[in-house]
Amino acid sequence: MRRFKIAVGKATELFMQMTFRWFGNQLDTVSLEQIKQIPNVAGIVPALHDLPAGEAWSKERVQAMYDEITAAGFSMECIESVNVHEDIKLGLPSRDALIENYKISIRNLAEVGVKCICYNFMPVFDWTRTDLYMPLPDGSTCLSYDGKQVEGKSPEDMFKEIDDNSNGYAMPGWETERMGEIKELFEKYKGVTADDLWSNLEYFLNAIMPVCEECDVKMAIHPDDPPWGIFGLPRIITGKAALKKLLTAVPSKYNGITLCTGSLGASPDNDLVDIINDPLIGSRIYFAHLRNVCINDRWFNETAHESNTGSLDMYEIVKALQNAGFNGYIRPDHGRMIWGEVARPGYGLFDRALGVSYLNGLWEAVEKSRREK
Repeated sequence: MRRFKIAVGKATELFMQMTFRWFGNQLDTVSLEQIKQIPNVAGIVPALHDLPAGEAWSKERVQAMYDEITAAGFSMECIESVNVHEDIKLGLPSRDALIENYKISIRNLAEVGVKCICYNFMPVFDWTRTDLYMPLPDGSTCLSYDGKQVEGKSPEDMFKEIDDNSNGYAMPGWETERMGEIKELFEKYKGVTADDLWSNLEYFLNAIMPVCEECDVKMAIHPDDPPWGIFGLPRIITGKAALKKLLTAVPSKYNGITLCTGSLGASPDNDLVDIINDPLIGSRIYFAHLRNVCINDRWFNETAHESNTGSLDMYEIVKALQNAGFNGYIRPDHGRMIWGEVARPGYGLFDRALGVSYLNGLWEAVEKSRREK
């Protein structure tokens, strides 16, 4: 099985595994055969996207997913995502049974060697964008967010726009079947505060930590995207203080972070290098989504991965990860749509493949500069 690990420094070896998100052969325009031709991609980050949140992942389904991916020459050590049911986020009486299902999923994934599960705790919506095809000067298109547009839309309108403009592919967190639940969910969230959400997140993590420790599976929470409240819903995983609060509240090393530079970097209040350099945070980053964004207050658009295309210094971010002793999984995050490709917005082949090559080059450059010191 191909693996890509880079030794960093003379005394300490750090191992980074480059991965690629894949939605499965029935739901993705990108094939495993195509991904295999991207240099140094060692792992696939999949999920059982057809299963609703709250349903336990069976051994049979997990094994079939694992067999398909490993037969193509990849590892399957990181999952994105095992979604958390809204009743858990709301703290409803039904949460305990749903958490038991989550524990089953963790155990079944651990049996095939999964080491990291990415998840989020965002109410109702996962990531939010107002335009899936914002044109860029070079002729490519990208995902973008305009806070003023959100203020003038209903959640139902937002759902419909994303569904209508996703080329027939379900966008993660915006599946069509969820649209019918929107009004009901918003009613349930009336009166739910950020403190309530924090309490429910801690309850969830404290309940699953013994299973994570038993199975050697790390949980890696994805920051809120964007990192501020929308439609009156609270968002809590928004920056450095929130990450430190989470890691302190549930101190097990199996409670960790997915560092999404595009999500955290959408806020000018977040200094990514400073966040990574925090000893507590840096030691608990298990998965990294690396991409760039061009930001302006509550407005941003995604860009190519390179530093000079956006607001983030990707070289300094990679350098900070290595300085923090990062030993985990990296994937290029959303890509632009380029060269006429038609695919799930943000998840085509071409620009993400370019992102892999760029990130591999950055990692090698930082690694060699460290050796020379």
